[in-house]
Amino acid sequence: MGAPPARIEAPARQGGAAHLTRAQKAAIIVRFLLNEGAEVPLTDLPEGLQARLTTQMGSMRYVDRGTLAAVVAEFARELEGMGLTFPRGVAGAISALDGRISAQTAARLRKEAGVRQYGDPWELVRRTELASLVPVIEGESAEVAAVILSKLEVARAAELLGLLPGPVARRITYAISQTGSVSPEAVDRIGLALAAQLQDVPETAFAEGAVARVGAILNYSAAAIRDEVLEGLEETDQDFAALVRRAIFTFVHLPERIKPTDVPRVLREVDQATLVTALAGAQADDLAPVAEFLLANMSKRMADALREEIAERDRVRPRDAEAAQTEVVNAVRRLEAAGDIALIRRDEAGAEND
Repeated sequence: MGAPPARIEAPARQGGAAHLTRAQKAAIIVRFLLNEGAEVPLTDLPEGLQARLTTQMGSMRYVDRGTLAAVVAEFARELEGMGLTFPRGVAGAISALDGRISAQTAARLRKEAGVRQYGDPWELVRRTELASLVPVIEGESAEVAAVILSKLEVARAAELLGLLPGPVARRITYAISQTGSVSPEAVDRIGLALAAQLQDVPETAFAEGAVARVGAILNYSAAAIRDEVLEGLEETDQDFAALVRRAIFTFVHLPERIKPTDVPRVLREVDQATLVTALAGAQADDLAPVAEFLLANMSKRMADALREEIAERDRVRPRDAEAAQTEVVNAVRRLEAAGDIALIRRDEAGAEND
């Protein structure tokens, strides 16, 4: 049929659209929008509605100008009166609430409702590291592996092929020649199965590992308790104890974990009284080098003033000194979390000391 004009100049007849069904009105609106050059995302509709709309459009021949104007006006009124829309079905609701409900709840709702978890599963596959795809490819038949390679970008497919053993790569390469008759449904099923396999990582209750959690707890523990716990861990599991020791970050570790140029920035985060207490309690044993490290990397005027205050200070109780030193370390952690400073990694510190 001929395309309707871009502008509606004739007045709409009052009953012009009264005899039309909602399906016919929808077909008219879609046809009108397409003629106007609008992008209509019909793929977002359920397949049944897409088929019904297509069939309806195929059965219609001509709509006069007045009827078109009436349908468009009715459509505009419905849009103006619409205050809020909700996603269709559980799948849409889960997508709308993504990041606002727990992953466990979303997975359970998908399973109960039989909702497909992935829009296009091949997008997930394309984003996956090639090293993670190698064992998957090796565990599949040559035909399935050929489909997987065919869905990747040419450069990535070639790189992945190069990571495979020669005989496996040759079988898959030959199998690609046999994929011409594979149906889109089969490719979709392979993608879904592969995406599910790649995402099949056991859920854990804790975001961090055991070493990081124990280290974080001991960071805030009193030194006596920390030493006692570490001794007990070494008796039980020396390897785990060694990892925990590396995860611990306390006042004594400052010279090996923060850059000398970051010392003034850190100390500005600590009030004067707390800093004096921390340094006064670090004048002996293994803490003396830490105090000297901090004093040596600040301005000479400030260091001299602090040394005078430390000399005038009465003996500091170990508990007070430890609390003040923890405040200094906490200032380091805050700055590191905010991205204002970068800590020296343990391996870097070890390399510098070698």
